[in-house]
Amino acid sequence: MIDLDAYFARIGYAGPRAADLAVLRRLHALHPAAIAFENLDPLLGRPVSLDLGTLQRKLVGGRRGGYCFEQNTLFRAALEALGFTVAALAGRTLWMLPPDAPPGPRTHMLLRVDLADGPYLADVGYGGHLLAAPLRLVADLEQATPAGVLRLRPGDGFLVLQTRLGADWRDVYRFTLEAQAPIDQEVGNWFTSAHPNSRFRRTLMMERLTPEVRVSLTNKRLTRRRPDGSAERRTIACADELERVLAVDFAVDPPVAPALWFDRLPD
Repeated sequence: MIDLDAYFARIGYAGPRAADLAVLRRLHALHPAAIAFENLDPLLGRPVSLDLGTLQRKLVGGRRGGYCFEQNTLFRAALEALGFTVAALAGRTLWMLPPDAPPGPRTHMLLRVDLADGPYLADVGYGGHLLAAPLRLVADLEQATPAGVLRLRPGDGFLVLQTRLGADWRDVYRFTLEAQAPIDQEVGNWFTSAHPNSRFRRTLMMERLTPEVRVSLTNKRLTRRRPDGSAERRTIACADELERVLAVDFAVDPPVAPALWFDRLPD
């Protein structure tokens, strides 16, 4: 079972322990602010376990983050311990892909949370565009969150999560409402962490979302985006600088010193 006291201390939550929308929203905001999205283990050739005890030692007890399977497995365990009804779903990433790109594998894990007023999408692990709040599972409803406006567009048997950037809508990922069994997550997690064609084994990807800033790292390119739309971008120049960025911007202690692998990263 999850240690709720330790998890709440990790994300800075001291509120009521009720299975309601107010609690879900608060937890959903605090989690990505405290526990960064990161793929350091696959990048360094290390296995990724979805065992809850291992996840608690890594993401709760240690200064580490993880990717969608780790983040949402942990978040699901916390929600279920509070009495929420939760199902795991699977999606295909679309973020920054051209419209005619062939479909990728269903390697994104997200959650459906059923509340009295209907189902909600919860997702604290999409590192391309972290969500600050749960979304009602209702098509074509524009939903304002602290980190932007999103909507769900219906497709042929699936839904597409979109975010508004300026006057345009950008696809984030597509998913179905079919509940996934733990073995489905194990297969997706293995492909993401171990398959030689997985981007997670070739590209450093990190993101943390706080009320003040969305900070993202792709290889050596660091971006800080403010809620007003302004952005600061720079290239990390050396391993020591990367170590400082990991500690300060992402609150992460790398499992291996960046000096041992920084030079392998493309600019």
